[in-house]
Amino acid sequence: MRRQLQTLFQRKFKVSLLFLLLLALLVHLAMDLAIPTACRPRGCDAKVPKASGVLSDSPVLASPKKLSLRILQDFSGSNGSLEKSSQLQGAGPHARAGEPGVQHQRGEGNARQTEGSKLAALFKHPLYNIPIPEVTEKDKLFVVNPMEKFSLRSSGSDEWVSNSKAETLLPTGKTAYDTYPTWLKFHVGINRYELYPRRDPLMPTLLRDLATQRIVSSVQKSGGTQLKLIMTFPNYGQALFKPMKQTRDQETPIDFFYFSDFERHNAEIAAFHLDRILDFRRIPPVSGRLVNITKEIRDITTDKKLAKTFFISPAGNVCFYGECSYYCSTEHALCGKPDRLEGSMAALLPDKTLAKRRSWRSPWRRSYHKSKKAEWELNPNYCAQVRETPPYDKGHRLLDLIDMAVLDFLMGNMDRHHYETFEKFGNDTFLLHLDNGRGFGTHSRDEPSILAPLRQCCSIKKSTYLRLQLLATQPYRLSDLLREALATDPLAPVLAEPHLRALDRRLGKVLAAVGRCLAGAAHPDEVLVDDVGSRV
Repeated sequence: MRRQLQTLFQRKFKVSLLFLLLLALLVHLAMDLAIPTACRPRGCDAKVPKASGVLSDSPVLASPKKLSLRILQDFSGSNGSLEKSSQLQGAGPHARAGEPGVQHQRGEGNARQTEGSKLAALFKHPLYNIPIPEVTEKDKLFVVNPMEKFSLRSSGSDEWVSNSKAETLLPTGKTAYDTYPTWLKFHVGINRYELYPRRDPLMPTLLRDLATQRIVSSVQKSGGTQLKLIMTFPNYGQALFKPMKQTRDQETPIDFFYFSDFERHNAEIAAFHLDRILDFRRIPPVSGRLVNITKEIRDITTDKKLAKTFFISPAGNVCFYGECSYYCSTEHALCGKPDRLEGSMAALLPDKTLAKRRSWRSPWRRSYHKSKKAEWELNPNYCAQVRETPPYDKGHRLLDLIDMAVLDFLMGNMDRHHYETFEKFGNDTFLLHLDNGRGFGTHSRDEPSILAPLRQCCSIKKSTYLRLQLLATQPYRLSDLLREALATDPLAPVLAEPHLRALDRRLGKVLAAVGRCLAGAAHPDEVLVDDVGSRV
């Protein structure tokens, strides 16, 4: 009896095992048949799209004298800690520049954006294709040493080393310039006539680097009335960080003086794109960025004064306030959510030890006093004496200043007390439009006094006037163009809609001011200074 039970059990076990194997086979067959059927309507593709490569070779540096890469930027405050921070800092939560997924997605977005793009159509217009004079060696800010090269220490590193410490053999067809990091190519490209070219192929990469490059050092920028930070990247590039102080929909209170207004991070971003749309190209590239206060500022700073100002708010958020003339106190602290904070990242210009800049006091500088007025506010014939004063007595300096006044009026910036030029180019060069954080503070009211240079001098470049007229037409409406340009920023939407609508209203007022000048002139050439000739 026991043997019969054992035999019966073995038979049942074998049948059960056979049944399970048969069932598994049927499941596999069903899966093989079902998956292709599900994929057919969508056209499944087993291949993963390849991301285009990013420059990972190495950068180089050269200027009129043979200089090392380490002194191309001012590392005051971060000095010896830079290399240590570069080794200790781990991969952060942000996507790094050069990650294949990031670049592939951005490429697809750019392709879609170009279709029906008003911005692309604008840059194809003849007014945006007027050639600049031929750039000679003396017109370049830097003379490049073609033998100087730098490269990554290793394939898994983001630290750059000189050619004395790394392999310098370049791939076939590449030059030393190809090994430069993007920020250095931007510096090398600066010339007498423009900060960057109209169709700069570096611009998308440079803006992406500002938004995604790993930060290895954060220190306070000396001077200024409000807190700013100098942030350094592993490839020795640096950016000026201005933190968020106001929300998008806040307006500057009507009782605030212009000299006590906040500096807005989104104004810096919008000013760069507006300057580019106007074809001035005199503001260094700016991108928005969401910064981790803990990992990208507090934990890596070597600035002891800054480090002492961090605290945790009652709501549990990480806050700091630094040291400055205005709004640097516990009451005006900058707080994250809980440690994330928006800000603008502006590419720094070459250090002044390498490319000296001259600071000029604006003839239309405000008094920066609660009750006193400046001379230009009291003297209607003020421009006549400016025209007799160097460097405004010859060349295009005065016209460049009027360009800057138009830019400032469009964004409502009353805080233009100085401007700068590169000393190497003398008086025959463009003006740098720096520090635009007090723009875009109001949209419900305009400040006509900003246009004083235009109204008092009744002169404007013909090219500027023609572009302003173009931007007032429906196909190239200024608000639409700026909205499209800002849509690509990581912090989009950068401006509230009322600010964009205000641009069109203010543009109309600029054109009306020129119209009044033309009506009172004996000949249009007295107002419209021809700087285009037969090139349009």
